[in-house]
Amino acid sequence: MNYGFWKELPQPFFVLAPMADVTDLPFRRTIASCGRPDVWYTEFVAAAGLASRGREKLLLLLHFEPNEQPIVAQFFGADPEQMFQAAKLARELGFAGVDINMGCPDRKVVKQGAGIGLCKDPARARAIIAAAKEGAGDLPVSVKTRLGFSQIDLEGWIRSLLEERIPALIIHGRTAKELSQVPAHWDLITNVVAMAKEYGTLIVGNGDVMSRAEGEARAQESGVHGLMVGRGIFHNPWLFAPDADRQRAPRERITLLQQHADAFEEVWGSRGRNFDTLKRFFKIYISGWDGAKEVRTRYMEAKTVADVRAITAGALAHIS
Repeated sequence: MNYGFWKELPQPFFVLAPMADVTDLPFRRTIASCGRPDVWYTEFVAAAGLASRGREKLLLLLHFEPNEQPIVAQFFGADPEQMFQAAKLARELGFAGVDINMGCPDRKVVKQGAGIGLCKDPARARAIIAAAKEGAGDLPVSVKTRLGFSQIDLEGWIRSLLEERIPALIIHGRTAKELSQVPAHWDLITNVVAMAKEYGTLIVGNGDVMSRAEGEARAQESGVHGLMVGRGIFHNPWLFAPDADRQRAPRERITLLQQHADAFEEVWGSRGRNFDTLKRFFKIYISGWDGAKEVRTRYMEAKTVADVRAITAGALAHIS
């Protein structure tokens, strides 16, 4: 089995989850300044899009910086040949690994037969994995998925993936039907860990990990080799830092927001990404002190990064 970098990681290791319109280069750069995860992921990218006239725009999502290694390119799709080409591209671009998204519950993605929609067609899922392995060459190919579609399916769906001898399987502890509306089933992730021992696959648990301490506790309880953190990073951008639980002063938080905004302008300013995409991050930084809501309201009224700079200057002038 080709483990690649996965076997070299300290355990339990922490991974920043791939999130559409979130884990782009500016956000990853900002998180890196706070505390690095052990593994980075790109936003998920459509393999079909890379084979279309929209390819150039999607290639922007695959930009990364040298200090982000190991970084994994995540793709979704329902066509083995397109996945082969996407994985081949990841190898050519210098990624450390390829991950196939077989967990996204978005209706548009599922309608294509991709994401968790592949749960309904295990044979196609296996063909896609095989194609990705061929295209990736010496890069390890992992899979991110859920426990099932409308119900738990460990013996059918999860075992079919393990039988493909993938080095790492990332398990979001819910079904597609459950979305994020119920607590993650960590007891079932523990069962997957036990199943995976037969195949030698590393299991990465995902779901409701809101702090580094909680992740370490989950690893101890379940036996997972690593933790993937998604929403938790919105609660604390310093989650991956050794001093993750230290209270950050308002000045530090405002400065971090400005750092992110500057990176957003540098990367996306001339490439057309909507400025409002940046606004979803403001609550991450501007919270946790008296008066934060008023400052955040001013930021939400911004229309450009220049506006953000002006608001930052005013906010810092009134904070000791």
